Amino acid sequence: MSERKVLTKYYPPEFDPSKITRTPKHLRPTGPKTIPVRLMAPYSMKCTSCGEYIYKGRKFNARKETTEEKYLNISIYRFYIRCTRCSSEITFKTDPKNMDYTSERGAKRNFESWRNPESAELQETDEDRLDRLAREEADEEENAERNAMEELEDKMEENALDEIMQRNARIERGEKGGKEEEALAQVRDVAKEQRDAQEREDAEAARRAFEVAKAQQAKPEEEVEAEYQAPKALETDRSMQPPPSFEKVKRAKKPLVPGLVRKTEPPPPAPVAVQVKPAGLGLGDYDSDDD
Repeated sequence: MSERKVLTKYYPPEFDPSKITRTPKHLRPTGPKTIPVRLMAPYSMKCTSCGEYIYKGRKFNARKETTEEKYLNISIYRFYIRCTRCSSEITFKTDPKNMDYTSERGAKRNFESWRNPESAELQETDEDRLDRLAREEADEEENAERNAMEELEDKMEENALDEIMQRNARIERGEKGGKEEEALAQVRDVAKEQRDAQEREDAEAARRAFEVAKAQQAKPEEEVEAEYQAPKALETDRSMQPPPSFEKVKRAKKPLVPGLVRKTEPPPPAPVAVQVKPAGLGLGDYDSDDD
């Protein structure tokens, strides 16, 4: 990649630019120009050289050529591809009239039933189609019933085979002797002893529980009354407590800015009462000391 970014390139000492010549126009290939394109096979085909099958959608590096043919002023193109097995050339053209492709040489298009105008599917009527669908449904139901019956028979055969195998196993155990019976008897005895021990433990636990209940019943009545009165006293103490109050408590408002307090003006002084002496003879009061 770095050689594409250089400004100058290396020329060897024996380089002779006069030897570089261009092909004249009269020697150049004539005819329609081809463009290399990447495409997928438009239909499934079979190579006529080697018999290789090429499925629809296989990718090829092809050459596209514009032909002189036209349909309603629509150009028709020709494509060249190579067989994937024998590399023989295959060509096909576009068919704008039928919105399809036509094979030219190198390969044969495979049969497609939906493209055959004489096929039975294209010629059948609606009634024939309904009859065919009804027959297919009936055949499916019949096949399902047959399969269910076969499964049931298989299960019955398996159950019968299991019964035969179990009977044969019992017969073989009886012929070998009574060792298995002795082992089973020992297992039964051990299980019986475990059950008896569990029953004795349960009986002992029940006896202890009954004894505790009798001892509680034999307590003096005073203790029972004291135990009965204790929760009542707690209830009375709780009832004497004042009920909770849900009144809103007013709190002093805090200043929005700390240190800033609104100054309140002092209240005006109260007026002083002046005693007015009644007008009289001027003798003064009887209780005065000025006489």
